[in-house]
Amino acid sequence: MICDSAALVDSGRAVRFEITSRDGKPQSAIALRYQGRVYGYVNACRHIPIELDLEDGNIFDLSGQYLVCSMHGALYLPNNGRCVGGPCRGQHLQALPLVEADGKVWLNVMPD
Repeated sequence: MICDSAALVDSGRAVRFEITSRDGKPQSAIALRYQGRVYGYVNACRHIPIELDLEDGNIFDLSGQYLVCSMHGALYLPNNGRCVGGPCRGQHLQALPLVEADGKVWLNVMPD
C-alpha cells in the first residue's frame, strides 16, 4: 500500500514512495490526485533525472494545473506526464500503474 486515498487531495501534495528500478536500485516515486483520479510517476525530471519535488511532495505549480520541476521549472501535465514547458518539452514522466480501491492507493505489481 502506498497511502490512504484521503492522503491525496486534488492538485495537492504528492505522496512519495520508493520503488526498485530495473537495475535493483531504490528509486523515488510519487502518487498524486488530479481531477479526481490518482496518478503515479517515477519522481525524476526528464531533463536531468533529479527529483521533481526535492523531498517534500510539493509537486503542483501555484495554479494546480501542472506538475513542476523545482530545479528546472519544467511543466508536466498531471494526467499523462507530458512535458509542455521547459527544456524537456514533448518528453514524458515515467508513469506507474496505481490502483485505488477500498480507500487505499496501491502500486499495481501484477505481471503482464
